[in-house]
Amino acid sequence: MARKRRLVGWRRFAFGSLLAVVIGAPAAYWMAGALQRAPLLRVSTIVVDGARWVSEGEVRTAAAPFRGPHILALDLEAARAGLRALPWIEDVRLRRVLPSTIEVTVTERAPVGIARVGRRLYLVDGEGVLLDDYGPRFSALGLPIIDGLAGRGGAALEVDRRRAALAARLIGQVSRHEELAGRLSQIDVRDPQDAVVLLSGDPTRIHLGAERFVERLSTYLDVAPTVRAHVADIDAVDLRFGRRIYVRPSGEAGGSGGAVHREAADGAAERPGPPNGGMCGAQ
Repeated sequence: MARKRRLVGWRRFAFGSLLAVVIGAPAAYWMAGALQRAPLLRVSTIVVDGARWVSEGEVRTAAAPFRGPHILALDLEAARAGLRALPWIEDVRLRRVLPSTIEVTVTERAPVGIARVGRRLYLVDGEGVLLDDYGPRFSALGLPIIDGLAGRGGAALEVDRRRAALAARLIGQVSRHEELAGRLSQIDVRDPQDAVVLLSGDPTRIHLGAERFVERLSTYLDVAPTVRAHVADIDAVDLRFGRRIYVRPSGEAGGSGGAVHREAADGAAERPGPPNGGMCGAQ
């Protein structure tokens, strides 16, 4: 008798479970479809954070395809790739906020200088990415002008990454020294092994090579008054050769330069004669 009751109970349970599945499956399917169709869960709001130089309008325009799709069906990786195509954006993070908002948090690239490419000026980062046309709204950045970034072909908007890296290293090192950074006016990186700089208020072209930029600039500032006592009008100074400093006067050809030892520049009366071949490294 007890066994019969257990059998009847099991059959009732099985029947109830089957009935729940039969009724529940279509209900779940209907509910999923209803959620897919629900206007409440379609993306309608895009919130942008972290944008300083890239305009929120640009980000919203690039994110326009986000609007409309179901928030749970949106391919965030594809959306992220689309936003990273904007020059200013180095990285971007997307987050769903139910029921219908996408939060966009951008990390911008950092401009290191003003690239002169052809007849136009652009903000450029340390990787050689041209970020934006340079204009008055960026004047407060106080960045140096960088010449020679274009590749050998001189193609518009084509930047040589080695040259950009040289400029970025120089600016990065000098920026840690406020007095030097404030005087850095122009950088020429046409030779990726020799950065040539101009300081504000000084027309002398200073050859710094590809390393020890702060040390060499400091050396130039130390010896410049003494050198000018011997050579009033200097076209270029080359500091790539240790304690030997090469000087080329303005208006003279490459064979007219002279070498000055650091000790002599620091006060010795002797003025060395020009080396063979003129100023080393002068172009």
